[in-house]
Amino acid sequence: MSYALSVLGSVLGLICAQRAREAHGTAQRAWWLMLAAWAIGGTAIWSMHFMAMLGFSVTGAPIRYDIGLTAASALLAIVTVGIGLFIAGMGRSMLAKVIIGGVVAGLGVAAMHYTGMAAMRLNAEVHYDSTRVGLSIAIAVVAAAVALWLATNVKGALALFASALVMGVAVNGMHFTGMYSMSATLHEEQGTLSGATASNLLVPIVLAVILVVIGLVYAVLAAPTADDRAGAEYLQNRMADRLDSVTAQAQAQAPDPHGLAARSGENVPKPGADPQGLASRFQSRR
Repeated sequence: MSYALSVLGSVLGLICAQRAREAHGTAQRAWWLMLAAWAIGGTAIWSMHFMAMLGFSVTGAPIRYDIGLTAASALLAIVTVGIGLFIAGMGRSMLAKVIIGGVVAGLGVAAMHYTGMAAMRLNAEVHYDSTRVGLSIAIAVVAAAVALWLATNVKGALALFASALVMGVAVNGMHFTGMYSMSATLHEEQGTLSGATASNLLVPIVLAVILVVIGLVYAVLAAPTADDRAGAEYLQNRMADRLDSVTAQAQAQAPDPHGLAARSGENVPKPGADPQGLASRFQSRR
């Protein structure tokens, strides 16, 4: 389920990033990059992390979660992925920008993971293997850089879906490497734990994910694509050309019921002319 969530969020995030590349204007591009940050950071990474945590247990030690730290881990994922997307996606696409954005987003994702781990409350002493922690951080940075490169370069439905599958593997690889670095030693005395259980948090988180996904899908489907805009522009140009052609044809074929054009050329007296013969009649009378 965690892998499915990461793929779903990656697909939506890559679509939003593609719309950002096609956007006209900085404000529109920034809007699509923010939606991509929600999709990748919120769904593909953080929701995947929490879903995977439901599969984690320590024998003989019930687990509770600090709500404040859990929420902070979600914000870390969304904000840092958003910063990475803005670094890599605003302006011209450059490899250096992708690498810098990947480092920022990767460190943020690693911070999200270990903040989420720190939110756990259990009657045990938690230890981390430093080598495996370092490996998980390295995977997070590389995975984030790859994700940003895909977000700024991938085109086409098939390539986008294949990229989402790869991103899902990378995100889960980082998470479970980090989990592999953890070990727990039970306390001799079992005290009372504060915080919420995983089942208490599951319903609101699932509802939030569903609402975010519905909102992202609606935004993607409602917004016109580059092909839609090109088609609308083509129709407008054709209609304008047709209107100009009809106007020119109507002007060329306009009727002249009184023959004014011909008469104006035939009947206009020339300078010095005597159309009534007044000069000759005056002479005869004299």
